Amino acid sequence: MRMEAMAVRFPHVEAHPNRVPFEGVLTVVNAPSDKAPAGARGHRVLLTREAAEKALPSLLGMAIDYRPGWDGHDARRKIGLLTEADLVGHRLLVRGYIYARDFPDVAESIQARSPDAMGMSYELADARVEDMRAEIWRLLRVTFTGAAVLLREKAAYRETSFRMAS
Repeated sequence: MRMEAMAVRFPHVEAHPNRVPFEGVLTVVNAPSDKAPAGARGHRVLLTREAAEKALPSLLGMAIDYRPGWDGHDARRKIGLLTEADLVGHRLLVRGYIYARDFPDVAESIQARSPDAMGMSYELADARVEDMRAEIWRLLRVTFTGAAVLLREKAAYRETSFRMAS
């Protein structure tokens, strides 16, 4: 197993009311998505390990967002911050904070769902696709611009997950 990791460290503040930790699987690498993500024009995608490794620094400090129906992205509804990204095996693991005091309804909604119900989806810019005519687009270069929390069943990759600390 090979691991690549990056993190921004924040000082620990005991029981901070607005900084509730989360962890999740943002995506998997070297495997095609289960369905076409938004923006892929109906194509499933495969994020190469090399592209993910090079793009890890672009994840740090990016926001996580949500849509009220938990079914997609809304970059104008930022509810937290990504502070860590680890590539472990084929999974891209992320950690960060939800602004739980600023968004108590969102935090409560996440906590009320089954731990297996929530997933994640990445947001990209500057993606380089190996062959735009291919059935599955191989992403050779990307810049991460954020992530969304959504129902796992709505995510392009079913292996994603999202869990807030209790």
